Amino acid sequence: MKKYQSWGRYPKINSDKQDIYHVYPDSFSFPEQNNDTAETPSFLAYAQGRSYGDVCLNEDGILLDTQHLDHFIQYDKEKGILRCEAGVTFENILQLIIPHNWFLPVTPGTKYISVGGAVANDIHGKNHHKAGTFGRYILKFELLRSNGERLICSPTENTELFNATIGGLGLTGLINWVEFSLKKIPGSKIEQETLRFNNLKEFYTLSDESDKDWEYTVAWIDCLATGDELGRGLFIRGNHCESNKKHKFKTSKLSVPFDAPGFLLNKVTVNAFNNLYFKKPIKQYSKVDYDPFFYPLDSIANWNRLYGKRGFMQYQCVIPTEHRETAMIEMLSIITASGQASFLSVLKEFGNIQSPGLLSFPRPGITLALDFPNRGQKTLELLDQLDVITLKYDGSVYPAKDARMSPASFAQYYPRWKEFEKYIDPHFSSNFRRRVNPE
Repeated sequence: MKKYQSWGRYPKINSDKQDIYHVYPDSFSFPEQNNDTAETPSFLAYAQGRSYGDVCLNEDGILLDTQHLDHFIQYDKEKGILRCEAGVTFENILQLIIPHNWFLPVTPGTKYISVGGAVANDIHGKNHHKAGTFGRYILKFELLRSNGERLICSPTENTELFNATIGGLGLTGLINWVEFSLKKIPGSKIEQETLRFNNLKEFYTLSDESDKDWEYTVAWIDCLATGDELGRGLFIRGNHCESNKKHKFKTSKLSVPFDAPGFLLNKVTVNAFNNLYFKKPIKQYSKVDYDPFFYPLDSIANWNRLYGKRGFMQYQCVIPTEHRETAMIEMLSIITASGQASFLSVLKEFGNIQSPGLLSFPRPGITLALDFPNRGQKTLELLDQLDVITLKYDGSVYPAKDARMSPASFAQYYPRWKEFEKYIDPHFSSNFRRRVNPE
């Protein structure tokens, strides 16, 4: 039975208080609305549940399950343009386009997300410094509003609603289908280099040097390292390259069958892993399939269970370039002092390519993403401390990975929120919206 929860499995919600409507192509219509929006249950689309926090939850409301919106509508393999329904996953798309040497223009660290979710969260990836966000490649989409209107939105048609829906957290209506452009590639392989760096200063040097010639860059960091080794890690960069063999699509064989004990991921075990991972022999140059390069965690099904039944919280922020060195030192020092270990810690430089989305997260600067096992109030207090630093340096936190930011913080992170509000469908809402805008 499908569980309607977020990937971080926090916050916990009462599933009995969340109705489910299944959306089918060309047959779904909203039930008759009560003019009093306060008495009408709110709607929210739900596809794969890969958002980490509560942007995909709608307790006391209705979730519109879009898993049956899984059809391809039109594919121009000569021009690299694809139109598909909103419930189609990136995995589905890759299986279609890779044989014709096309690739997704932008992809996050999992292929198990839906196209509708990619639009609603305006996802970014390892190539942000070269390509920007997914929203830049959207040509048009159809938006179903709760009053029954079906609107075609594009850069030239219903433009304001187009911009509001990209990164609009699913609040402007139900996306039925999306048309977007693809990226031509020479083959399914990635030319990859992995380089060890000993501190944040060395990371910045590698990142700045790599931006010109490498399409994809990202770094794993040891968030428990201190002193002269603060921020040490492995820098990974890659470019598409030719492949002499036909790509074989593989399905995940490994799975975490049950919730791990809550004590499994602690400072001692994570520190031991980090030391082994940092010092392991590395093959500086290699050719690898795109799958392990972009989606290493997808090889383990249900990996979120490793954090135990209480779930985990992800914190992803972006700090403007001019403050990157000071802010990162402060953040990593606080994390180390807290004794709370982030098992997955990722550092990446964003470029200055602007997205069309009103509430899009990426902006020029450095982004840090961290996963913390949920230790209750102790973890919440740590994330509040990270918020203080993010706010001090005019940064922002990613809503798709948030489950606890305050209304005041959100208002500072996203000053265009008030402008965005007029495009919200009056019968759409989410746990996230009610939390950050409780009025």
